[in-house]
Amino acid sequence: MEDPEIRAALDRHWAASDANDFEGEHEIYREDAVLEYPQSGERIRGRRKIQSSRAAQPNRKRFTVRRIIGAGDLWVTEYVLSYDGRPSYTVSIMEFLDGKVARETQYFGDPFEPGASRAQWVELMP
Repeated sequence: MEDPEIRAALDRHWAASDANDFEGEHEIYREDAVLEYPQSGERIRGRRKIQSSRAAQPNRKRFTVRRIIGAGDLWVTEYVLSYDGRPSYTVSIMEFLDGKVARETQYFGDPFEPGASRAQWVELMP
């Protein structure tokens, strides 16, 4: 797969994620894909198990992609994942094999208040 095709697949993936389209969201994964959440120490093996784990999540989810960068077989998406309106700043690292995601690692970070000590140099982001 060429980079523009992978980028289009990622755009479809994140749009399907935001729409709670679990079939569309998981088309990007290989059957033997592995998903890791290092912060909780969880690893999920297999596309159907990944999909089932996400479908079972009871919270209302929204995805807002900030940027996607990558080339070849390595792609990174920065996005805001909101659970019931509470944002979590998230990074997804996807490793592709034969045009499908073979491995994904996701990192999550909670928002925090700006530091007063650096206020004079800061431009607040929307």
